[in-house]
Amino acid sequence: MKSFAVLSIIGCCYLFSNNTPFPFQIPKGFPPPVYRFSNNPRTKQGLFLGRKLFYDGKLSKDGNFPCSSCHQQFAAFATYEHRLSHGFNNQFSFRNAPGLFNLAWEKELNWDGGINHIEVQPLAPLLDPHEMAEDLNQVIARLRKDKLYPSLFNQAFGSSVINSERILKALTQFTASLVSADSKYDQMKRGTAHFNKYEQTGYEIFQQKCARCHQEPLFTDFSYRNTGIEIDSTLKDYGRMRITGRKEDSIKFRVPSLRNVFLTFPYGHDGRFATISELLQHYNSGIV
Repeated sequence: MKSFAVLSIIGCCYLFSNNTPFPFQIPKGFPPPVYRFSNNPRTKQGLFLGRKLFYDGKLSKDGNFPCSSCHQQFAAFATYEHRLSHGFNNQFSFRNAPGLFNLAWEKELNWDGGINHIEVQPLAPLLDPHEMAEDLNQVIARLRKDKLYPSLFNQAFGSSVINSERILKALTQFTASLVSADSKYDQMKRGTAHFNKYEQTGYEIFQQKCARCHQEPLFTDFSYRNTGIEIDSTLKDYGRMRITGRKEDSIKFRVPSLRNVFLTFPYGHDGRFATISELLQHYNSGIV
């Protein structure tokens, strides 16, 4: 389930004057988003800047690991094929990078909900020694010395000042604009497409067996659940309990959205399931 139309629009922002408004459109049938751009008005210049930062290695210590190195566009902004995301000095992190879409509807982010605001989320990978491994002051200094960035910040924010707040807001304008809302399911709900008999049967089974956690239309209820997986003896990742410190949150992880599901393999917080078939088999007979 994919729709990233924003990418085709922001590449031509130089055709517009500074701060060209670009209001966020809520897809038909979607609930109101959590993030509403009230303190970060969305503009075409802000989107362009955020996208450039997202793909720029200047945000990482050695220049080789931009945000897009783990969140790859062709994989719905997830990590293609790799079980665990990796970064500086070819180190692996201890989790699978989730796809980035419909983030504006998320109150908490990451597999354990350890980030409670989308504008500060980039700080986690940026500062993590296993990912981008950089210091924020170094990033700011690097961007200030760049020939292009002062002009881009001026177009997006009205002055050439480059600071952490503006970097984070520009990145948020881009990531919060990645909306998935035009799959065949969405078209069916709008009455512009119809399921064939196999799709309809699958949808009915899904509603009976899966929809409690993967609630429509976002296909997640944003809760944290223990799905009967065994602890990886090497990673020792106890999920939500790392954040809350409560025993009852042991091995609980965020319910992921099923949108773009065929693009975001491998599955699970640590990528232990290589295929959808393996994941379904776990729920069928592998639950501990």
